[in-house]
Order: sequence, then structure tokens, then C-alpha cells
Amino acid sequence: MNTSYNNAVEVHDLEKRFGSFTAVSRISFHIAPGRVFGFLGPNGAGKSTTIKILCGILSPTSGTGTVGGFDILTQQDKIKQNIGYMSQRFSLYEDLTVEENINFYAGIYELSREKKRARKEWIIQMAGLKGLRSSLTRTLSAGWKQRLALGCAIIHEPPIIFLDEPTAGVDPISRGNFWDLIRTMAEKGITVFVTTHYMDEAEHCDSLALIYKGAIIATGTPHELKTNFMKGDVLKISLPDSQQWLERLAGLPVISESALFGSDIHAVVSNATTASPIIRRFLDQHTVIGYTINDIEPSLEDVFVSLIENYDIENKKNEPDKS
Repeated sequence: MNTSYNNAVEVHDLEKRFGSFTAVSRISFHIAPGRVFGFLGPNGAGKSTTIKILCGILSPTSGTGTVGGFDILTQQDKIKQNIGYMSQRFSLYEDLTVEENINFYAGIYELSREKKRARKEWIIQMAGLKGLRSSLTRTLSAGWKQRLALGCAIIHEPPIIFLDEPTAGVDPISRGNFWDLIRTMAEKGITVFVTTHYMDEAEHCDSLALIYKGAIIATGTPHELKTNFMKGDVLKISLPDSQQWLERLAGLPVISESALFGSDIHAVVSNATTASPIIRRFLDQHTVIGYTINDIEPSLEDVFVSLIENYDIENKKNEPDKS
């Protein structure tokens, strides 16, 4: 294990092309040891490609980087030995029992008999699977499978772990318990690189990178993203039939962006104090009853939607005129 590195993960101008398609476009970021790093983006944004490069599965087209102090170009085998990886499909063998899955991963990482015994007991306790050692993995609930998969991924006690959408399809209580485990690992010095599409989960990360169309469009702590990257104020508009009113409200000049958040509309405005009366007059003129308008702190989802829309607008401006 290489312990001489300053950053657990460090990437400079990383690019991956598949023919004429650029999946990852010259991205750069770093992660300090013992931190929880969230990698957020829609499907097809480049998250999985980046993870595969960092885990030593794919080679980049260009750029440089290290994981645990090991070079992503020349030391891929070393990287694989010193990381844990858990996919959203949990990387478990459904036809094996709980104990057999643990034994399998202990064998892959060549743990000694004594080490395997100790780590097996730790996983059983951590995952809450005492009494289920002989149960087939396919019979477990999603929450149990999730914790078992995490245990198998870190059975060799790696200093860095990559979690790819680890809470997809898991109930909210299990999601919360899983994030408690992530925080516990970070407190013990393990670096956690996690992708998620749940914006409430991103709040638990120490730092975040937002990736879209292969490019990183913003980085920072959750607080920094909400305070430094949101251009304007956010109004929460609650009213009956919000879906029907979304497009009509979006046509108001004071609203630069709007989107549905549950049954509410979040509207981005340049100034909440001046925009609210204009929106109220509009709704009153259309005899809307029972609505409320509140100035709220932007959520990470507000920030992400705004950044994506601005990114698309700027790129469209820079496209060559085909007329």
C-alpha cells in the first residue's frame, strides 16, 4: 500500500473518447484522504466511465491521474489491489449464501485464515445478518444486500472505496442507515467516492463535482454550490394544478427558470422582493385560489438544474452558425 500520497484521488485533464464520441472531457479534480466525495450527474454524463478509469478498468485517451498514489496509466493492477468497488447491482452472487459470498471475496483478496474469520464476523455484524449466514443472497431484502455488498467490497480494508449509485432501489430507511456507515468509514480515514442521483444524499458529502455531458460544470462543498453558483433567488410557488401552471408562469419575464419539485414550482428570479408581487398579481388576475409564494434557500437540485440550463445556453451560443 502506498501511503506517501497527498490526495487520495487526483485527476488532471482526464479525457476518454470512443471514436468520435467524447465520454469524459478534460476533467480535473482531487479528493483529500478520509473525505466523502460526491460525483453527481444524469445518466450518460460520464460518471461510470470516470469510475472505470479510476478503478483501473479503462485507460484514458489523454490526461493524468493517481489513485492512492498509484498512476492510472501505468499502475492499474496496484490500484485494483488497494481500492474497494461496489456497483448499484451490489456485485453479489445470488445463488450463494451470505457466508459463501463473504468467503468468495476473502479468497479473491487472499486474506489469511485468521484475517478472513475476523473480517467475516465484522461484516455479519455490520450488515445485521446474524442468523442469516446460510440464507441464499437472493432471498435478502435490498437493504441487507446493500450492506453485504459493502462489506464484501471492503473486506480487505482498502483506503479508498468507489460506490456507484449504491442506494438505487433501496428504501429511505436503508438509505439513511447506509449513509451512517459511509460517514463512519470516513471518520476512520477511508476515502469514499460515491455517485448518486439523490440530491438529498449529496448533502452528506464533504465535496461535490457536478458532471454533465462529460464535463465538470461545478465543484465545491454543498454550501459553496448553493451560495456561489446560484444566480438569483428561488421562490417556491405552491398552488393547485401546479403542472398546468408551470409553463404559464415560465412565460413571465421575471422568471428566468422554473421546474416542478414534487407538487410545488421552484422559480428562479433575479430578485425575490420585486418578483413576488408581480407573480401574485398574475395569479390573482387568473383567479387562482389558495396559492403561496415563499423565498427559499436553493436546494442542490435547484443549483444543478440551473447550471445545466446555463451550460446548454452557453454551448448553443458557441455553436457555429449552420445557416
